[in-house]
Amino acid sequence: MKILATNILSPLGSTTEANYRAVRQGRTALASHAAGIRGVPFPFCAALFADGEPDFVNLCVESATEALYHARIDKLRTVFILSTTKGVIGRNPGDVAKEISLRLGIENEPVVVCNACVSGVAAQVLAHRLLHSGIYDYAVITGADIQGRFIISGFHSLKALSPVPCRPFDIDCSGLNLGEAAATMVVGREDCAGSGEDAWHITAGAICNDAYHISNPHPKAEGTYRVLNELLTQADATELACVSVHGTGTMYNDQMESVAIERAALQHVPLSALKGYYGHTMGAAGLLETILTARALDDGIVLPSKGFEEMGVSGKINISAKYITTSQRSFLKIISGFGGVNAGVAVTRKDAPAPAPSAPAPVPRSLRSLRCDFIATPSLTSQSRLPLVRNAVSRVVISEIDRLREQGGFHGPMHIVLFNMTSTAIVDKEFLETISDNDAYYPSPSLFVYTLPNIVTGEVAMRYGWQVETAFYVLRERNEQVIHQIVTATAHAHPGERILYGWVDRPEKEKIELELNIKE
Repeated sequence: MKILATNILSPLGSTTEANYRAVRQGRTALASHAAGIRGVPFPFCAALFADGEPDFVNLCVESATEALYHARIDKLRTVFILSTTKGVIGRNPGDVAKEISLRLGIENEPVVVCNACVSGVAAQVLAHRLLHSGIYDYAVITGADIQGRFIISGFHSLKALSPVPCRPFDIDCSGLNLGEAAATMVVGREDCAGSGEDAWHITAGAICNDAYHISNPHPKAEGTYRVLNELLTQADATELACVSVHGTGTMYNDQMESVAIERAALQHVPLSALKGYYGHTMGAAGLLETILTARALDDGIVLPSKGFEEMGVSGKINISAKYITTSQRSFLKIISGFGGVNAGVAVTRKDAPAPAPSAPAPVPRSLRSLRCDFIATPSLTSQSRLPLVRNAVSRVVISEIDRLREQGGFHGPMHIVLFNMTSTAIVDKEFLETISDNDAYYPSPSLFVYTLPNIVTGEVAMRYGWQVETAFYVLRERNEQVIHQIVTATAHAHPGERILYGWVDRPEKEKIELELNIKE
């Protein structure tokens, strides 16, 4: 899959080139903000746009429009993919994606990748699969999140925020900083028009759940290690210029990544962590960091990890706060997120002959359809000490899987791909109640974690110990064609393996819609 054009719109600049120049100069968008900024009742350190909280839709449209200006593509054969962790609070992400897509002149149904912090990389993986399967010729991938009272309060409740600029992998790391940006990548099939022969290509992608914990990474880095191993079947470790790591500046994440790097025998490959320039931009992070790493390698350098001074992790890694020169033209981008999910892509700059066009993939046939529409949840959660809103959707899915397993013939492990329309609107409202009044401000960490729709896929994986691919997508409406396209593309990536996929939505607090299918 060729990268045809890119754009980064951030507090450091409005184009990819402007952002690259800012990073080359050592500038950072991280700054201290007083209590009251963005409605947050405490001081915090983050990378924010200077002119107040931007409009999410306009931000995405501006970034994507700039990228499309530099890429000639056939929009009739193009899909728009929105990568976001929370999007616009109070609006269905699918509706937001459709508005952006139509303003870009792309009429095909968009897809929202809502896979926590790995969303930007997971969106690249999805685009690679959809194009490789012949379903589309081009994809416009835009990742964005806006940092306001909702998200900042949530991370504050988890005690994850650093009051000073983050220091990834450093002995004095004190947590992460949040950041906001919109990053866009326009990609095309290997045989598409619109790019010179010498171009960056995404050659492989992988997603793996570590099935360990919804908010803490696996201590042996099992998920990221498996992602790296899968990528290294397509990429030569001796030809890597660097690994672009997540590098949040939190002790657990940085330690986990260092373990994964050493386990994958990549301890001598330079690492690049960019959170010290932008903070954690969430849905934009995987795209922004892929784009900047590729741009730097065009100049023969690995970008330094701002904030790093002294090693603070046990894994043997090669990370530096200084520029590293290189003649290599390949790198890996890895990332991890809540819900136990980990993802990565292999990227290389090459002059490759165009392969023959791929035939459109067949739509998968469901071997078993399990309809359970409008299930009342109280009876399924009455024995749990957890609040109903915290685990209702996960318990419905797990309860149905348990019932089918008891009947026999339903065995794992299976990759898990789920869809819905409302994301986590019910839980979002519950969390908003905990932060709506400054005099009664008590943001709930348990509620905040469950404002991520992919937590349900993670809890299913953890319930059964399935270290598999997990993915969550939000659509504008229930669209069987789009669902089958994505499942088709996922099945092609896992030949001979089973996929548990289906629709799980919560239109009302008391009701859940569920339909599961197995693709084999």
